[in-house]
Amino acid sequence: MSHTIRIAQTDLHFPCAPGQTVLDAALAAGIELPHSCRKGMCANCAGRVDEGLVEGLGGAPLHHEACDPDQVLLCLCVARSDLLISPTRYRRVDPAAAKTFVAKVYKHQMVASDVSLLQLRLPAGQRLKFRAGQYLQVILDDGSRRSYSMANPPHESDGVTLHIRHVPGGRFSAVLPTLQPGDAVRIEGPYGSFGLREDSQAPLVFVAGGTGFAPIKSILDDMVKRGDSRRPVTLLWGGRRLEHLYLGAAVQRWQRLLPGLEFVPAVSEPIADTPPEVFRGDVRQALLARLASLAGHELYACGAPALVTALRQTAVQHLGLAPQDFFSDAFVSGPTPDAEQRRLAAA
Repeated sequence: MSHTIRIAQTDLHFPCAPGQTVLDAALAAGIELPHSCRKGMCANCAGRVDEGLVEGLGGAPLHHEACDPDQVLLCLCVARSDLLISPTRYRRVDPAAAKTFVAKVYKHQMVASDVSLLQLRLPAGQRLKFRAGQYLQVILDDGSRRSYSMANPPHESDGVTLHIRHVPGGRFSAVLPTLQPGDAVRIEGPYGSFGLREDSQAPLVFVAGGTGFAPIKSILDDMVKRGDSRRPVTLLWGGRRLEHLYLGAAVQRWQRLLPGLEFVPAVSEPIADTPPEVFRGDVRQALLARLASLAGHELYACGAPALVTALRQTAVQHLGLAPQDFFSDAFVSGPTPDAEQRRLAAA
């Protein structure tokens, strides 16, 4: 049977169908809760269940090491009774905003040995309306999906640019080398709640690992477009080798147009003749070495789940960042489960 979910200290409530997660039910009702990976790996969706009973989808664990003791992962919670929940934040959205497009490849280039920059164009007259930091899903021939952040800013809405790391054995990684200009690619979006808090004046710290640079690029390009140069910005971008910091021209442009932007490139593998501006070590070590305190800052982290978790711990436990000022987008490889797959998993 369906259950009713209420958000504490509001008059908001929404139905939750059998086998539907709390996050999916909220999104279907036009209420966006914080989320990113939707697989229980990033903990962005962590919130409290103040009243009622829940269980993990398909027996999944409801806790993550980044959760507070009284929090659960709302992306994996299935209601077993009516609920009263306290998410960290929420906002109203249009549940029909995500749309499907048949885009065409405009340009495809290798920008590193294992990274493609894929530019897609939408059909004439169509636009993908999104917020800087959001992602889309590429729909493969077998119906499975892969999620990629838009690297272009929202005003470039007639197409999308994706930064795609080639994953050995990956389903879409096998398709990527064959894509040529004019080829069709089905996409759907936008999705995700990651994005800049524009009502804040706090200094900004962006930390990217590899292709986690993509959503940060969208946010910084959007800041340039809006003429938003009032907040100090520090950008740390890490990779195994220098080639993995593949868009130096974009960083140089921001340094010209966003006064005071500080860029810290970090390379984890030993290299000969390291340029003096390059930090030798991983991006978490660079964060510790280059910033004495994060008190009063906001940190936006993008990359693999293990990196995001390590950055959260480092920023909060060692650099004084307030937990509520840590925002992240965890890049999880593999299929993105949709609502029907989640329902079947719980059946």
